[in-house]
Amino acid sequence: MQGWFRLWPLVFSLLPVGHAQQGSESPLPAPGAPGPIALDVAVTDQAGNPVQGLEKGDFTVLDNQQPARIGSFAEKGPGSGAAEVVLVVDAVNASFSAVSYERSELDKFLKAKEGQLAQPFSLAVFTDAGISIASQPTRDGNALAAALDADQTGLRTIRHSQGFYGAEDRLQLSIRALLQLTAYEAKRPGPKLVIWVGPGWPYLSGPGIESTNKQQQALFETIIELRNSMRAAQITLDSVDPLGTGDAAGFRTIYYKNFLKPVTKPSQVQLGNLALQVLSLESGGRVLNSNNDISAEVAACARAAAAGYLLTYQAPAAGQPGAYHAIQVQLSKPGLVARTRTGYYAPAGAAPSR
Repeated sequence: MQGWFRLWPLVFSLLPVGHAQQGSESPLPAPGAPGPIALDVAVTDQAGNPVQGLEKGDFTVLDNQQPARIGSFAEKGPGSGAAEVVLVVDAVNASFSAVSYERSELDKFLKAKEGQLAQPFSLAVFTDAGISIASQPTRDGNALAAALDADQTGLRTIRHSQGFYGAEDRLQLSIRALLQLTAYEAKRPGPKLVIWVGPGWPYLSGPGIESTNKQQQALFETIIELRNSMRAAQITLDSVDPLGTGDAAGFRTIYYKNFLKPVTKPSQVQLGNLALQVLSLESGGRVLNSNNDISAEVAACARAAAAGYLLTYQAPAAGQPGAYHAIQVQLSKPGLVARTRTGYYAPAGAAPSR
């Protein structure tokens, strides 16, 4: 299929975006520099309820199956590092009716409890023109609802009816938007939860879609850039599908699972490895679909972001640049589940291990 030949130079052109906008204010060293690995760890019981009161000794971090020494450790809570939340309204990958529903559900969430939010929220709107930050972080839900109402999102100019190339354009726009949002948030201290309200962008993967070695190398570099930039910015990404029960049992609700295996070399790369749902789970976030109560799902995401634990550990010798490091967090107490980012790539500036 010819779509890749059009896509790969533009995918490659995305690479400098994150680096170009990374500033010295980034809370962690930018990708390409050695430094500690920061983890935002959500701990729940078997029923999914947040678990509080754990101590540093209850956690074990494995980096490529090797125990790592935990440095700083803190439980999240009011005034102690609870995540800032960024709500993204996706008007590129959803129909006009779905976007209208997104907006009404977010309006309901923001105005609940007399508009008093438990933690700082900001609003971002993603259209064909790019992604824009519509507000500064605030706990004033009514002000955010007014900002959302003032930012009237029109119909997309890129439509599903345009076939493969329309899907390709939406994919390019989406990845660039996420890179730009990541670069912006990297300049802000502390952990952030990005709640992306949208069905996700096209996979463009499957039988009949072939690529050259050069294309796969370019996409592999994009994957490394995006994942490491999100880690450096301390971003957890939640995916909330506004199609709700209208998308239930559809391929989107399960197809992303084909791309969850870590990509460790260019020959394994598929465009599906950049799917919104895949990026969400790899960041330690959640994929929420098949539910029409978007307001309640956003509220649940926010509550989860306000709890949990922040810790750092010193990365071991990096190995070859681009080498994948799997992360696991184990807990000493039975019956508990820890959720955090699943791994990272050795930075380009890292010295090979000896």
